[in-house]
Amino acid sequence: MSRPFRFGVNLLQPASAGEWRAKCRRAEELGYDVILVPDHLGMPAPFPALVAAAEATERPRLGTFTLNAGFWNPALLAREVATTDALTGGRLELGLGTGYARAEHESAGLPFGSPGERVDHLRRTVEELGRLLGSQEHQPQAAQRPRVPLLIGGNGDRMLRLSAEHADIAAFTGARTAPGSTTGQLTPITAEELDERVARCLKFAEHREEPPELNLLLQLVIGTEDREAAVRPFLELVPDMTVEQVLDLPVSLVGTPQELAEQVLARRKRYGFTYFTVLEPYMETFAPVMERVRAA
Repeated sequence: MSRPFRFGVNLLQPASAGEWRAKCRRAEELGYDVILVPDHLGMPAPFPALVAAAEATERPRLGTFTLNAGFWNPALLAREVATTDALTGGRLELGLGTGYARAEHESAGLPFGSPGERVDHLRRTVEELGRLLGSQEHQPQAAQRPRVPLLIGGNGDRMLRLSAEHADIAAFTGARTAPGSTTGQLTPITAEELDERVARCLKFAEHREEPPELNLLLQLVIGTEDREAAVRPFLELVPDMTVEQVLDLPVSLVGTPQELAEQVLARRKRYGFTYFTVLEPYMETFAPVMERVRAA
């Protein structure tokens, strides 16, 4: 049977204490299941932001989406994860990725490395976190047992294999880093390419009793009666694509609330996604979509 739907919102904008609590409460009121925070310079620091979100809300899970593993020493990260899980009452979901913005590493004075080196570091981080947080001797102790749920985000074969081996949630951005970009600029992948990537992940996970939950980050959510007109301003960001191709992207939802809901249901049917994340600017627009999908 299909997993139940879950919906998360990734909060990107720094805010004062009062403003932060207010938008976390608003996310809860709208029905989001998970409040998420990214790990980029210039955005909120993930762990204190999630502790504050927990103090302002009661129901939503709280997650990192996703931590840049290159910013973190595994032993120090284990301390942060355990403390945050304890302070949030066992509501934490830990999202990890390799990081993809060279400029951020350079600003932080940290090595960026090759793609292979970044995946190697992420694997070591995942394995060391499992060892440390699984130990009864480790202090502090996380609230959740046997461990804090783990999300791994990535599209390459080695990342998909890592997700299949270790992750409770396999997250897909539906995009790849633009060639030569140092700032993490992304270019979308096609529906057919995403078909292949999801199938590869599930193939790697065949040995598991239960496959990972599948998450998709929706990059664009537009409520409109005129779908073609709504996406034309975005064509300059993807100059090699037509209006029809943009509308067909797995990471784009464009249309009326009912059409958006139908597009979400179609992505579950085609790919198996049951956990969808939207970016903060689309939090309000996506809310009625959640209601329709849950009622379907």
